[in-house]
Amino acid sequence: MLKFENVFKRYAETGDVLKNISFHLKRGEITFLTGHSGAGKSTLLKLIGLMERASRGQIILDGQSFNALNERHVPYIRRKMGFIYQDYKLLQDRTVFDNVALPLVIAGYGHHEVARRVRASLDKVGLLGKEKKFPLALSGGEQQRVGIARAVVNKPPLIIADEPTGNLDPELSAEIMLLFEQFQHVGVTILIASHDISLIEQMNHRVLRLDHGQLVAG
Repeated sequence: MLKFENVFKRYAETGDVLKNISFHLKRGEITFLTGHSGAGKSTLLKLIGLMERASRGQIILDGQSFNALNERHVPYIRRKMGFIYQDYKLLQDRTVFDNVALPLVIAGYGHHEVARRVRASLDKVGLLGKEKKFPLALSGGEQQRVGIARAVVNKPPLIIADEPTGNLDPELSAEIMLLFEQFQHVGVTILIASHDISLIEQMNHRVLRLDHGQLVAG
């Protein structure tokens, strides 16, 4: 599903931030990405999301090499990914429905298909009755569920979650992880960047650990 083959990322100011990174995430696999602050986690996620390009090596998603992509094809590849953030990144002046619908509207889906998919996604995360509410009327856990519904509404094969439980208490964090495992069971690959060692240790999933830009476990 996702492969890194001898990937380096170099910046002129700081040198190599990622050094010779190689791993393979299989379809339907949940994997944690961890490491100290500055280890390179954010840079690695930016490479997957095509916000940055590798300096050397190759990244392959679903058989497509990123090296061969020109900029006009980047939006089409990003549609194969769903992104979930620690701070939710919801539009506060839009309803829950409109926030979840945004990826579908951008992709050009028709009104009826948008409505069907949005309601199905909200149903999966237990928020079907709150589609007309605004984000500020929701709890932190509910806002993160809206973010998850938005990430999966266009049925991407890969979900990238950046500290998705960072603002949640342990009980809510466990609920979010159960949601991820439900998506895993239908073949979605999930990469979760997290500093929460206790949460990682509770979950029986693979761990990629970065240390000063090098992959030391995984």
